[in-house]
Amino acid sequence: MNLKKAVAFLLAAILLISAAGCGGGTSKAPEAKNAVTENNSKPEDTKKGELFVDVPWLKGNMQNVIVLDARVDKEYNAGHIPGAFNAMWQGFANMEGKSGDQGWGTLLPKEKLAEKLGVLGIDSSKTVIVYADPNGWGEDGRILWMLRMAGLTNTKMLDGGWPAWKTAGGETSTDVPAAKPIKLQIAALDGGMNATTEWIKANSNKIKIVDSRAQIEFGGAADFGEKRGGHLPGAINIPFKEVFNDDGTVKTTSDLKDLFTKAGLTPEDEIVTYCTKGIRSAHMALLLRSAGFEKARNYDASFYEWAGNDSLQVVK
Repeated sequence: MNLKKAVAFLLAAILLISAAGCGGGTSKAPEAKNAVTENNSKPEDTKKGELFVDVPWLKGNMQNVIVLDARVDKEYNAGHIPGAFNAMWQGFANMEGKSGDQGWGTLLPKEKLAEKLGVLGIDSSKTVIVYADPNGWGEDGRILWMLRMAGLTNTKMLDGGWPAWKTAGGETSTDVPAAKPIKLQIAALDGGMNATTEWIKANSNKIKIVDSRAQIEFGGAADFGEKRGGHLPGAINIPFKEVFNDDGTVKTTSDLKDLFTKAGLTPEDEIVTYCTKGIRSAHMALLLRSAGFEKARNYDASFYEWAGNDSLQVVK
């Protein structure tokens, strides 16, 4: 009997240990926390980030960048971001003659442009941040377009511009900094970012033209010395002011895509933007490219040159 009891006890112990092992396999493991559901922040707009930085970023990187103030000299002299150089678009353009003359206000040749940028110490080794005032004419976009044309891709704009800097309590200065000139060479200007009058005429049957001026200008007002009022034949009007939020920052990439798509544009289109003098339209062309309309070009000479040529049709 003792032997039988011992065998029975041993069998019971084995079964107990086995049951315990199986029970461990079926117990429910603790659930891991879902970090995604706890993060309510919006996804970063990476495409917009290719063109813009915000004020906090600029404040934290002032020692590592070159800052250009694209506003007129009067506004610059009244106060600007400390260390910023004044860089009006006129200083990098052919200003010989008068508005309406062929080539007036268009980008300088690469050699002269390289000399002008070199005086400001600009090359590809340091990030360049450009700003202006969203209530202006898009001068920051014109300067950025010029820098990108010259192959300087380490370049961006300050989203919200001068008003955003002041609203955020950014320091201001009236001191004019001393630049460290360098010898800059530009291999070639990116012709794919620009359209000339002759190019538009030669490709009129396969391009879409975007007029970035205000509706009143599109409809025929000639308030800025244009020889004639109206717009280019077949042009689509997307006023420059429509790309901004109420606070002066540029709309998200998604919102810009919606704006451009509703206007009848597709990413496959060859697009030419223009305004009075290729300033607002330069800014618009950059936004189009960033939003996926990568064949956008700026008509540098713009409506001044088109309207100044009596052989070219203007529509009202």
